[in-house]
Amino acid sequence: MKTCWFVGLTTLDVVHRAAGRPGTNQKVTASRQDVAAGGPAANAAVTAAALGVRAVLVTALGDSPVARAARADLAAHGVEVHDVVAPGADFPLAVSAVLVDDASGERSVVSADAALADAPAPSGLDALPVPDVVLLDGHHPAVARAVVAHLAATAPRPQVVLDAGRWRPLFADLLPHADVAALSADFAVPPDAVRPDVPPGAPAGERTRRAVHALGARAVVITHGADPVEWSLDPDGRPDEDQSGTVAVPRVRSRDTLGAGDAFHGALTATLARGAGLVAACEEAVRVAGVRVASVGPRAWLADVRDR
Repeated sequence: MKTCWFVGLTTLDVVHRAAGRPGTNQKVTASRQDVAAGGPAANAAVTAAALGVRAVLVTALGDSPVARAARADLAAHGVEVHDVVAPGADFPLAVSAVLVDDASGERSVVSADAALADAPAPSGLDALPVPDVVLLDGHHPAVARAVVAHLAATAPRPQVVLDAGRWRPLFADLLPHADVAALSADFAVPPDAVRPDVPPGAPAGERTRRAVHALGARAVVITHGADPVEWSLDPDGRPDEDQSGTVAVPRVRSRDTLGAGDAFHGALTATLARGAGLVAACEEAVRVAGVRVASVGPRAWLADVRDR
């Protein structure tokens, strides 16, 4: 069995589904509610575990009632947790308030993410199973830096996938280690981080792609929701593949977009761990993300992935 590490944020998501968003001083009645662990790394780990790889989540949980609820959900879905918070130490795990629109499936999220406290650097990484691929989500900088240092001393070094939904200063340090940088369409590199060689009049996406390669990523994947996924390799990429292209996204009825990007990243990581090339991994990730958005609720869709 292949092993993947997922390094970064865990939250507890309280998800309500309703016919619309409330206005100021208004309430709406939910048609459904779910409580589950959330966060980019945690959701990606749950996805990978459902796809049959050994998923190890390196994260900050602690032992609060909120953390215990998140931990129970992760365990129930086959994720092994390596908690960087020392036993008995206080850590304020974020609770995310999520509203999913019943008509469109679009979600709105309010969360503190990792802003409530600085997670400590992990210990005991040598005791964990050696990973084939490691995903970093850019939260908890001390944790990410410690994992990168640990991987540098691991031979052979596992592949590194960087989940980059929006720019974080930490990414300037992490991108040189990224074998695959998985970006959202909203991701942009600030001009003071790097100034790539971009042809005049090039679109913003081309500038972002070149900037991320210039910062050190060997491969770049950019998702665009329901539109095709872009991928590209730097000049030192594998010579048996074209340098860039797209992967089509099948049309599905969007019922719930919460965690769709995380599902994509979890499937991408798991498929790379099994030895697939970048394009094949993107195709599988697109398939899994499509299953996610076609299903209601944060966990019910996993059964459809497992039954494939």
